[in-house]
Amino acid sequence: MYSAVERGTPNTLDYRIFYTNKDGAAISPFHDIPLYADDSQQYCNMVVEIPRWTNAKMEISKDEPLNPIKQDIKKGKLRFVNNVFPYHGYIWNYGAIPQTWEDPAHVDANTKAKGDDDPLDAVEIGAGVAKRGEVKQVKILGVLAMIDEGETDWKLICIDRNDPLAGELNDIGDVERVMPGYLEATRDWFRIYKFPTGKPMNEFAFNGEWKDKAFADNIIKETNGHWKALVSNKGVADDVNTKNTTVQNSHGLITVDEASQILNKVAAPHPTGPAVDPSTQNQCFVKRTIPESVCA
Repeated sequence: MYSAVERGTPNTLDYRIFYTNKDGAAISPFHDIPLYADDSQQYCNMVVEIPRWTNAKMEISKDEPLNPIKQDIKKGKLRFVNNVFPYHGYIWNYGAIPQTWEDPAHVDANTKAKGDDDPLDAVEIGAGVAKRGEVKQVKILGVLAMIDEGETDWKLICIDRNDPLAGELNDIGDVERVMPGYLEATRDWFRIYKFPTGKPMNEFAFNGEWKDKAFADNIIKETNGHWKALVSNKGVADDVNTKNTTVQNSHGLITVDEASQILNKVAAPHPTGPAVDPSTQNQCFVKRTIPESVCA
């Protein structure tokens, strides 16, 4: 239904992944791909930014027209996450839920912190390693309330609707029952992954407790409401590009021809690029504070 269209050269600053719909028309993965996969609202669409076991910190570009996926940049260099023992890169398929937005002007009633100005993040825990740019239909299972440098950064946990375990996993308790240790490892990964770069460890609301599917569904609906306000009203967030081809009465609505012109102006794809940064093969070691009762 949706196709990822590469532009530029992989592993360089100009690399981008744009999207087209089934008719070949350019679209925004942030604004034009629907939140829900169908009218039943049982499954959400998820835009895969980062496949499992990879290190490149890819993300939907909020400020560029049509919001392509690009690699995050830090101090002028491409950003890669460290391999913090015992993990290698991202330990799940990582991505974003379209048509959601964590409003930086909204103080969340649960976390007492403002939103991080991004679409909702999601980790997909199925067996398959996704392709970068793939759009999955996923079942939402729960959510973790991470506080990243003082901002609310919800982390949804979900599974591909076609995964062999999808029938067994319907809520957060099922994950611990069927995949013991996975939730603990996921929370640990989010807590420490920035630490080797000199950043503090991340914190969590609810003392790090995973919240269930019903709670997660409410977060999705709330952030979808924030997204609707974003695309409907000018000046809500000047740093977010809202150009789209399908959201009627939105201030960023453009024609299909205008969207095609945006895509056609971008550098043509070049399949051969430089090698991945060798640092992605290095390991880092971080000491955790272990309660004495664990060692008793």
